[in-house]
Amino acid sequence: MALLAGAGLLGGCDVQTYDDAAAAFNDNSPPPSQPPPNQQPPPSGFNPTWSDIQANVFTPTCATANCHSGGNPSGGLNLETANSHAQLVNVASTGSALDRVEPGFPDDSYLIHKLEGTGGVAIMPPSGALEQADIDTIRQWIQDGAADDTAQPPAGPIAVASVSPAHQSTIDMAPNQVVVGFTREVDQSTVDANTFEVIGAGGDGVFGNANDNPLTANAINVNATSATFDLTNVVMNDDVYRVYLRGTGASVILDLDANALDGEFDGGFPSGDGTEGGDFVSQFEIVTPVVLEPNLPSIQALVFTPTCATAGCHSGGAPAGSLNLTDGNSYANLVDVPSVGSALDRVEPGLPNDSYLVQKLETVGAGSMPPGNNLPQADIDVIRTWISNGAAEN
Repeated sequence: MALLAGAGLLGGCDVQTYDDAAAAFNDNSPPPSQPPPNQQPPPSGFNPTWSDIQANVFTPTCATANCHSGGNPSGGLNLETANSHAQLVNVASTGSALDRVEPGFPDDSYLIHKLEGTGGVAIMPPSGALEQADIDTIRQWIQDGAADDTAQPPAGPIAVASVSPAHQSTIDMAPNQVVVGFTREVDQSTVDANTFEVIGAGGDGVFGNANDNPLTANAINVNATSATFDLTNVVMNDDVYRVYLRGTGASVILDLDANALDGEFDGGFPSGDGTEGGDFVSQFEIVTPVVLEPNLPSIQALVFTPTCATAGCHSGGAPAGSLNLTDGNSYANLVDVPSVGSALDRVEPGLPNDSYLVQKLETVGAGSMPPGNNLPQADIDVIRTWISNGAAEN
């Protein structure tokens, strides 16, 4: 009898949100009792440049799992390399009158308030304050203008420099925003619902038909070189979504010299072919992890059907061990049914230790189920719970 080897992977991770992590830009949230995993303190002695701050502070300490990374970053702030500058500089903070980084004015930058714990806000990072010398280095970068020293002087018309969620990414929950960065200063009046769109495929993975589901933003917030499509509380089902930035048509995104967006995109940044005009199109998918639950329908769907009730195993007219685990047959073949070659029932309601199914699942080596590839214990424990609860059919 073969069982699902990867059910544990379907269960997702035990994710701590840290109140979406009091971690840095969730204003007025208490600091978490434990920092997000994998945070590392930054080394000392880095330079007041964007590249050094990114490499030595944001990447190892902030843009970590369950913190300022991915499609739902803490506080709506993604500090991964491709997105951080566009999401910090001249961008309003959440729940504060200050910008996250105000070039030339470190004392008026919310980032500094968070790093120093001033103004009654929770300090960042939650693992503990940076050394003041390191904060002073970040202060100096802001004082000097908060430039991105990695950026090349843009040639040609305005183009797209970054997008979050990342192109062709698969995320496990709906994002609270889509953020794009531009290669030069944008004419902010031209970025609106006509030129910045997020559209769902409507469940069929196909765009351009009647199933398309255009999303309505709470707001489209535009800064000098970035724009945010606010999706807070917008319902987004598991689906494929596309981000459109218009460079052709009646309404287009322009730079300050009235050049249209150079949008053609092949997955690399910046977008474009060097000539103004052309839509930017990026795509991401939401796939909510399926969690194994202690009931037969869930166990059937995630364990028995894909892994056991397969050809040549526990299906058909002559199933292995005379045990048919196909949908609609498994309950009658398991619960209160004597096992073959054992004094135990296959499933004894309320008594997982006296259920031959559990013994087979927990056997290691010869005679194990699935053969030679045990389920993760967490998944076996779910099946144990189902049995302990009475092994109901539904």
